[in-house]
Amino acid sequence: MIGGYTKGFKAYLKLERSLSNNSINAYLSDVEKIYQYLEIAGKSGDVLKMDLKTLREFLKWLNEFSITSTTQARIISGIKSFYKYLLLEDLIKSDPTELLESPKIGRKLPVTLALTEIDQMIACINLSLASGARDKAIIETLYSCGLRVSELTELRLSNIFVDEQFVRVIGKGNKERLVPIGSSALKYISIYVNEVRNHLTIKKGDEDIVFLNARGGKMSRVWVFNIVKDLVEKAGIDKNVSPHTFRHSFATHLVEGGADLRAVQEMLGHESITTTEIYTHLDREYLRETILSFHPRTRK
Repeated sequence: MIGGYTKGFKAYLKLERSLSNNSINAYLSDVEKIYQYLEIAGKSGDVLKMDLKTLREFLKWLNEFSITSTTQARIISGIKSFYKYLLLEDLIKSDPTELLESPKIGRKLPVTLALTEIDQMIACINLSLASGARDKAIIETLYSCGLRVSELTELRLSNIFVDEQFVRVIGKGNKERLVPIGSSALKYISIYVNEVRNHLTIKKGDEDIVFLNARGGKMSRVWVFNIVKDLVEKAGIDKNVSPHTFRHSFATHLVEGGADLRAVQEMLGHESITTTEIYTHLDREYLRETILSFHPRTRK
């Protein structure tokens, strides 16, 4: 175990970094791997005396387990945070992780849907069924707001502000954000709520949840996945599509349309702009034209 520094580091992550319990446990697990390595390698277990050479040997040890570069980068991030904490507490005089390099991670470009493909999926919804109005509202909302599937299933009637055309979303780490919602999504939510949902016998505790299953209870994430997969198949779309694909499509189409990257970051609830920057790959020509049009050094 990490020992005497665990409690303080845990408090630092919770109080100063405001991380969720899952994230805190992941960080502690990452740091624990250092202790495992030191014990297996027969080295001193004093993390305060850790140097860059030993940390690089530790990374070589991780490589022996065929751990992906993404996982290695996450572990290094946890270890860097640990040593940052030790430095802040004056437990060490210098940070041995300062020159520790993370492995290069090749970013996998997200699968996106064209607007015509989204329309194809919506056209496959059987509106003669009670579930049809709900499913159409779900697809429209996913695409209109770029929600995570968990944010969709937790969406509440009291958090939809129709006049202002905003929804309040509870995202990762219980963080709230306001996201614009289009008139089309609002229209189909209204149809579902007023013509289908109001006829359900709603389970106690789910009265404020927007999207419900046929038994009047909150929909599961798996249920939404199945709705999307079924529509993809019916529409004959040969892509690996999930509810998250609508989030990627939402962001991509905004960037292609010229939206400010930081505005997109805010709407998606990304903590880091680098997470959002992945969407800029999809319209380099637009970015080139923007530079030529607006940068003072390129104007004639």
